[in-house]
Amino acid sequence: MATMRKHYSVSRPVYSEDSFAEDHEKVLRRRKTTLDHVKQYLTCDSKRAKNAVLSFLPIIGWIKIYRVKEWLLGDVVSGISTGLVAIMQGLAFSLLASLPPSYGLYTAFFPMLTYFFLGTSRHISVGSFPVLSLMIGAVVTRLVPEENFTDMTEMNQQRVMVASSMTFLVGIFQLAMGLLQVGFIVVYLSDTLVSGFTTAAAIHILVSQLKFILGLDVKGLSGILSLIYTLENVFGKITGTNICDLVMSIVIMVVVFVVKELNDKYKARLPVPIPIEVIMTVIACGLSYGFDFKQKFGINIVGKMVQGYEAPIAPSLDVFRESAAEAFPTAIVGFAVAFSVAKVYSIKHDYTIDGNQELIAFGVSNIFGASFRSFAASTALSRTAVQESSGGKTQVAGLISALMAMIVTMWLGFLLESLPTSVLGALVVVNLKGMLMQFREIPYLWRRDKPDCLVWVVTCLAACLLGLDFGLAVGLGIELLTVIFRTQFPRCAVLGNIPGTELYKDRKDYKNIMEPYGLKIFKIPSPIFFANIEFFKDKLIEAVGFKPLRILKKRNKALRKMRNYLDKRDTSSSERDLALGSLNIDQLHLPTDVKDLHFRMDWNADLPAHIKVPRVDIHSLILDFSTVSFIDISAVKGLKMALKEFIHIDVEVYIAACDVYVLEKLSSCTFFDNELQTSMFYPTVHDAMLHVLSKHVPEKNKDTIHAETSL
Repeated sequence: MATMRKHYSVSRPVYSEDSFAEDHEKVLRRRKTTLDHVKQYLTCDSKRAKNAVLSFLPIIGWIKIYRVKEWLLGDVVSGISTGLVAIMQGLAFSLLASLPPSYGLYTAFFPMLTYFFLGTSRHISVGSFPVLSLMIGAVVTRLVPEENFTDMTEMNQQRVMVASSMTFLVGIFQLAMGLLQVGFIVVYLSDTLVSGFTTAAAIHILVSQLKFILGLDVKGLSGILSLIYTLENVFGKITGTNICDLVMSIVIMVVVFVVKELNDKYKARLPVPIPIEVIMTVIACGLSYGFDFKQKFGINIVGKMVQGYEAPIAPSLDVFRESAAEAFPTAIVGFAVAFSVAKVYSIKHDYTIDGNQELIAFGVSNIFGASFRSFAASTALSRTAVQESSGGKTQVAGLISALMAMIVTMWLGFLLESLPTSVLGALVVVNLKGMLMQFREIPYLWRRDKPDCLVWVVTCLAACLLGLDFGLAVGLGIELLTVIFRTQFPRCAVLGNIPGTELYKDRKDYKNIMEPYGLKIFKIPSPIFFANIEFFKDKLIEAVGFKPLRILKKRNKALRKMRNYLDKRDTSSSERDLALGSLNIDQLHLPTDVKDLHFRMDWNADLPAHIKVPRVDIHSLILDFSTVSFIDISAVKGLKMALKEFIHIDVEVYIAACDVYVLEKLSSCTFFDNELQTSMFYPTVHDAMLHVLSKHVPEKNKDTIHAETSL
């Protein structure tokens, strides 16, 4: 209010009897203006506060328009369906994180509670995601190796501490990026890179689940070449396969795969997808308990489930230091996957999502969940598809699915204690179909875009061999290199006019295209900067068919020969000056001095036999800058030098469709001088071409050409 009083103070004038009415009216007007300003200030301030609250709590925006009669039933049905899937996936994906299965139920509950209030997507199902679980599991097995423990309870407690601490750090990274408004970072992860990375993650997941499917005792490995070493250990112990585990896994994978295919085929006719994972889990759990598979066949089961929720715990700073390198890529991947899925459904249902707010939502969700021993949360496309296809309209469905996970954790968890771990492994593997089928993209990418194909293959191989964290870094590096390659070596083009239009296209792509004699239209489809300015100059020389600097040197040499020739003929001084003009021959070796040249002659005419000068068949050059989005100072210098070389050999240069920002950059970098002037710029290529034709085409042909190049 002190600031407001400073800006909107009301003076107190001294009134006289004669001017009282007039001054009183002025004071009233000024007070009214002051009140209006104060009101406007408070209104703007309240609007800003309201917008800030709405942006931080998106639930306020959609809960006001919630249609109870139309949406509630769909959200309830969707929440129940999604909750069943989330419970099964939570149990299964916890194996990927090298944690007891019951902690997967924590991940299905706690993160969803905060995302319900903070998230901007109305359809994604927040919970465990196999890739994140695997990245967490790699750190868990590295910091808490199994061979260091004889007491499994103590080992599990330490592993839970490592997983929750790393998840807490993941949440800190995501929250910090959201507060710093760097949600745009996801744009650096292209669809191709994410596809190759998730395919490699699927291979890691498949290999990690072989020990559960085969019933083998194989230690979890992490780091470089861990995939190869794990396969070596599995095949080294393959003779000890538990037949009961193998048979159950094969049966479950076949049945679940077939029913999932039927769900996809008849999804338009089914009110909700058949929850085959839940059905098979219940059947397998019942058979295992009824026939005592653990005692008869020696299979591994889930065992004692944690009942209820434990008190929150503080993260370990030691784990922070040990896992920081893995936590950051985990945070990026978790957000990138969730944001990509959320974007698909926001477009489908016509609402907007905020990348920065999503980072904040997932950051807070992971921090909150980690405090209660859950591991990193994101979303899964299959689970989100169930939530949306079964009628979910808002995150009320997500909240109901979280409540189902709570019910199982609090009261029904004991029913899952007899569940074979091979069943969970089989469910994990059968859910990898979508990610593994991404291999089909390789032939398509090879035919359509070889650099993108390279990104996919290198990312996948690097993630498989070096680990997911290093693989992501390598893939990102390759992707940035391809971007540099595309901008440094763009596909330049010489344009021609499509008769009857004002369109100018690459002459290589069209047959019936018109190129006026003596005119070249050159286009570079990329920014011009320090890395590609030399490439631009080389391509420009290739397009015109000659090197202007070489032509200039030849002409200077010819002029010296002409001077010597005239001197030998003892021509008079006046005749020589008439032939040569006021030309300083000694300065012709330096192209920068040609601006003082007043001598002009037709270099394409028949010259004496002893004077050889290459012909220059163009009189004008138009540069199409319509796709040049920026130019740096190094490129400005190179461009200026290149254009002056053309001007010095009497080739007129024009620049068309230049962006205002680029024009301002040229002006600020002293591009313009006596030779390079603003008059060389034209709004379109067609305008520049008509100007050139008006100067260089004979009068009798102007009307014909003008008619051919205009609508």
